Amino acid sequence: MNRGMMLKLENLVQLHCACRQLHSLSYRKIHRTQWKPVKSSTYPMRPIQPHPQLWQTDTFISVVLSQYRLLATKEGKRPGKQKLPPIKPKIERQEVEIQQRMTAEDLARAMDKDIVLQKRGNEPICLRFLSSSVAVLYHQIQMNHVFEALLLTGIDLDSLEPDSVLEEVWIKEVVKKSGMKYKWAKLKQEKVRENKDAARRPPADPALLTPRPPVVTILGHVDHGKTTLLDSLRKTQVAAMEAGGITQHIGAFLVPIILAINKCDKPEADPERVKKELLAHDVVCEEYGGDVQAVHMSALKGENLMALAEATVALAEVLELKADSTGLVEGTIIESRTDQGRGPVTTAIIQRGTLRKGCILVAGKSWAKVRLMFDENGKTVDEATPSMPVEIVGWKEIPSAGAEILEVESEQRAREVVDWRNYAEQQEKIKQDMEVIEAKQKEHKDAYRKERESLANLTWRQRKAALYKTNKHLIAMRSKERAESDRNVLPVIVKGDVDGSTEAILNILDSYNANNECELDVIHFGVGDISENDINLAETFQGVIYGFSVNANKSVQQLAAKKGIKIKLHNIIYHLIEDLKDELSSKLPPSVVEHIIGEASVLATFCVTVGKSKVPVAGCRVQKGQLDRKMKFKLIRNRDVVWKGFLTSLKNHKDDVQVIKTGMDCGLSLDKNIEFNIGDEIICYEEKEVEQTISWDPGF
Repeated sequence: MNRGMMLKLENLVQLHCACRQLHSLSYRKIHRTQWKPVKSSTYPMRPIQPHPQLWQTDTFISVVLSQYRLLATKEGKRPGKQKLPPIKPKIERQEVEIQQRMTAEDLARAMDKDIVLQKRGNEPICLRFLSSSVAVLYHQIQMNHVFEALLLTGIDLDSLEPDSVLEEVWIKEVVKKSGMKYKWAKLKQEKVRENKDAARRPPADPALLTPRPPVVTILGHVDHGKTTLLDSLRKTQVAAMEAGGITQHIGAFLVPIILAINKCDKPEADPERVKKELLAHDVVCEEYGGDVQAVHMSALKGENLMALAEATVALAEVLELKADSTGLVEGTIIESRTDQGRGPVTTAIIQRGTLRKGCILVAGKSWAKVRLMFDENGKTVDEATPSMPVEIVGWKEIPSAGAEILEVESEQRAREVVDWRNYAEQQEKIKQDMEVIEAKQKEHKDAYRKERESLANLTWRQRKAALYKTNKHLIAMRSKERAESDRNVLPVIVKGDVDGSTEAILNILDSYNANNECELDVIHFGVGDISENDINLAETFQGVIYGFSVNANKSVQQLAAKKGIKIKLHNIIYHLIEDLKDELSSKLPPSVVEHIIGEASVLATFCVTVGKSKVPVAGCRVQKGQLDRKMKFKLIRNRDVVWKGFLTSLKNHKDDVQVIKTGMDCGLSLDKNIEFNIGDEIICYEEKEVEQTISWDPGF
């Protein structure tokens, strides 16, 4: 047989199959599905089998070729008696592995997993041998096959995308209509990871406990003298070096209370009133039958400081404070920050064990090999015992304030603990995300079911009209969303010197309750000086950068000026909040305030003829101020505003005038045809724009 003729016939058959496929794709366009044309390939197009039941291309080719070979041979004469074709063996249906929550794209790929595209001799051609354009077309024909199988089902094809999750009944329907059979794929169960977290040791034997110093936390409102008290107690100059705001950033330790009533040297001081007010908060002083010691003092003048120290020592002796100084270290991070020369640095209180250089510590999702330790005076120390505050250098990342410190045996164990904590956090986040996704899917499914129920009794045309109205409404909603994208919002970035400072500022910002006036959006917060990354992020969101006790070097400031980004640095926390309030207020549109210039009462009414029309005129007397024709006017009747606008005429006797002063009579007409009544009031006013102030009250 002539091989060239056979190739021509094969090409004709391939062209026929391609036409059938394109016809199917054009049929889909009726149902508003999307198909993108692809570039032509330099290779000859091969027949593709997206629907093995409807398009038996291989069978068609074999029948045509067999007839052609019969005519091409010399023995190919018409036989006297035609033989019956042999009985074809039963074709085994292809199995498709399905699983829950498959997307349309996943199903299309699963259904075509075992289909041979074309044979070159005896060798099957895989998809990777095809050109890129043919591969794209093949993928789209796969997707079209899934769409076609769902045409006559209840699914909304308008909203179906390749990544849309199909319900189980739809997955089975597509497989069934494709002449295949399904089987459930075996679920790959993820191996449950063993908990590798570190934990505190069991309580120590009381016989091993030794006395420890008390941990004292000084709490008080802004500018109530905390730093001055600390300065007086430690005989240092902390207050002289501090601009104000947050000093020690110490986290909460649950300890008994000693009430220190400061500024008792002032003439208006009333310590007894303070004690009585504290009764409402269950703080009962010893004078009122409670167990709280109260000390009247003055931190500025140093009065009664010894009494406060004695009260602290006495309370510590009564509590019999003890700790275990042996074994692995346990503690709590009080503060964390980034030091330019040392890297991440934390301030910690040791609660158990003795911390030494070289110890391997874990805190939160960070770990450290202790390189250096410093006491409260900045001097290096070799070890830290329980209740001793110490600065620790050697952390890989900055842990959060309040994180628990645990010592582990080795660096490998530390990495293992951190990996486990990251994994646990990731799993928790996945769980929360899945709960949100499932809730949203249930909400959308219920809404879709209700919509279908409402359309069940409608004709095809009525259903299309109803869907069009719905889509039109959604388009309007999208336009509204685009308009809301221009809403009044202030994005901010907060940087602090230490983690506690940033946390304190964020806690204040949590009280923001004026989103209806201007939204406050904290897009980023962190510890350390202002960086170029902060500038770039602020540029993206058109935000403002606030820094507390941090710096911005010259290059960063120049970059911010070039990009028009505001950097606001403060050392006092309430000054920062006041600045933020001013910035929020500047985002508010100015309010229009009416300033009254003059008032007049209507004493008589009459009409004058102007051209062919009659114009109402009011005879008035100015009772207060003056009437200025250039200003705005309003007509008040029975305390209701009847009209606002401008005058068309203002006359004194028969003369046109610009101003009528108090006590003078005048006649006036309005720019609108309104009848006057005796007793009406004419108000002359001007509108002034006044800057608004945000209503948020942070509490100080």
